[in-house]
Amino acid sequence: MSNILAFDLGASSGRALLGRLVDGKIEVEELHRFSNDPVQVGNRLHWDILRLYHEIKLALMKAKNQGIDLQSMAIDSWGVDFGFIGKDGELIGNPYHYRDRHTEDAMEGLFAEIPASDIFARTGIQFQPFNTLFQLYALKKANSPLLKEGKRLLMIPDLLRYFLTGEMHNEFSNATTTQLFNPTTGTWDSELLRLLDLPESWFGEVLKPGSKAGNLQPSVCEELRIPSIPVYAVAEHDTGSAVAAVPATEKSFAYLSCGTWSLMGTEVDKPVIHELAQKLNFTNEGGVAETYRLLKNIMGLWILQECRREWERAGKSYSFPELVQLAGEAQALSVFIDPDNSLFLPPGDMPARITQYCLRTGQQAPETTGEIVRCILESLALKYRYAFELTELLSGQTFNGLHMVGGGIQNTLLCQWTANAIGKPVWAGPSEGSAIGNLIVQWIAQGEFADIWEARKAIRDSFPMTIYEPEERKAWSDAYDRFCVLTGIQV
Repeated sequence: MSNILAFDLGASSGRALLGRLVDGKIEVEELHRFSNDPVQVGNRLHWDILRLYHEIKLALMKAKNQGIDLQSMAIDSWGVDFGFIGKDGELIGNPYHYRDRHTEDAMEGLFAEIPASDIFARTGIQFQPFNTLFQLYALKKANSPLLKEGKRLLMIPDLLRYFLTGEMHNEFSNATTTQLFNPTTGTWDSELLRLLDLPESWFGEVLKPGSKAGNLQPSVCEELRIPSIPVYAVAEHDTGSAVAAVPATEKSFAYLSCGTWSLMGTEVDKPVIHELAQKLNFTNEGGVAETYRLLKNIMGLWILQECRREWERAGKSYSFPELVQLAGEAQALSVFIDPDNSLFLPPGDMPARITQYCLRTGQQAPETTGEIVRCILESLALKYRYAFELTELLSGQTFNGLHMVGGGIQNTLLCQWTANAIGKPVWAGPSEGSAIGNLIVQWIAQGEFADIWEARKAIRDSFPMTIYEPEERKAWSDAYDRFCVLTGIQV
């Protein structure tokens, strides 16, 4: 029996999922789960990268102690963040967290030097203040010593893979999130690097998902007393892995990868790079099997997670099922926020910010816990409709429904309200989409599946799917009209 390991690192937690193929079906087992907590040091927010590496080693130890013979492993994580390797081969500093405030004015500053239209035409990536491009620009403006001492730039999965193998590679799906990769040439954009005065030597060979990226190096094997195994580069941006796991039956499909962030879009053969795509702030990120993911970032369940943290600080502890129950008891479709308003990006007192937003838009602010949670979830569902319809417009396709994957599908209210908002069925599953996508790309590389479509059929056969049919269509259609007016989004 072939055992492979997928490390899926999310913005709030990580997990090691063991995968097996049994009679053509996929079996998964959670081997290890751990929190992923950013660390505030002074005015800076960092990822605890060495803690994450420690957790990866703990999972490998657990596999050994349980007598599990591993054939391979791979890592996926969030995009945009990175670390620098110095001339001695060691990590320089702790990687910044994308929610750190050092990029607050970077977009405006860079656009004064390079027009936004030029950047989009060269990369096809939507503008977010935390993109790698703007992080590097902010570091340059701050005269950061990282830029003087750094010799190679590695994205988070690249960095962890380097610790394990001693080999430095950049992977395609995560490279595209930097806003420094040119999808037309299939390489790092040398002209953009020149304009930014960034050395090309920082950016290495770009591996396609499914490439072997090394083996566990002797020092790791000796420390853990385990045999060396291959380490693969999968779709290392977790959304790329999640989309690989969408159990679609046809090439034209819409997906929503739902977690701390929500990513809505479709899979396309070629990036969609034109003026309307830029205006609507859509992105073209690399996927598996020579595809791109035309998608839009939506703030996601981050707002709810931050509310929960704030309530805990005030001595009120709620489980997520309890919050969902309270939301179900609150008044329907009464107050809305735009989840993507910049007010909700940084950590902090999210209930107070929701109140601030509602008062600013002439609404009565939600007061109870249930009302706040309902406001968040309904607003997300309505924003999903907005992104769903724009995805149809930009891709020139009409979708019969929406595939939802990721941990957010455990929120049954959100799934049902999403179906209500878009007026079409929602097919929810699997919940561990990113980890399962990680696994199937390893299996494709090893010849266990012929291609992504055979793997997607195995996912359909292996994991349950819940279907949500739309309800209360007129009420939700009317609510969408009010939502668009209150939030000021362009339809």
